[in-house]
Amino acid sequence: MMQQMNNTYYTYETSYGIITVESDGAAITLLKAGKNINPRGKKTATPLTDKTANQLNEYFEGKRKVFDIPLNPQGTDFQRKVWKALEAIPYGETRSYKDIATAVGNPKACRAVGLANNKNPIWIIIPCHRVIGANGSLTGYGGGIDMKRKLLDKESN
Repeated sequence: MMQQMNNTYYTYETSYGIITVESDGAAITLLKAGKNINPRGKKTATPLTDKTANQLNEYFEGKRKVFDIPLNPQGTDFQRKVWKALEAIPYGETRSYKDIATAVGNPKACRAVGLANNKNPIWIIIPCHRVIGANGSLTGYGGGIDMKRKLLDKESN
């Protein structure tokens, strides 16, 4: 379980908008875009939150394809399995919800995979934007379909 007394967060401006990075002191626990984020802990930049923001900026600039940030997303066992499967999707590639359901050992759990994607607390680094509909459609994304398209387009160049 996370020790909240060690939690810190900081908000950064990026070329893709405002991001909030939360850490438990050892790993990133939250990474979200936008203004309506409810992070936990003390608002202070740390070497880990700064490193995360720097790596995100490198990603946005097309200079980084792989992140080396320790992650500690909080969720159910199933959600964590899904998020681990998302991390295995290579930069510039996509998978369907069914592909991810199959990867976690439950090919019929497409809807549950979608719900786990929706609860992903670590935007971009756990790349839920790389999951698309079986017909290739850009289905729901917490950052909006336009952001999903922008990220996928960036990765395809």
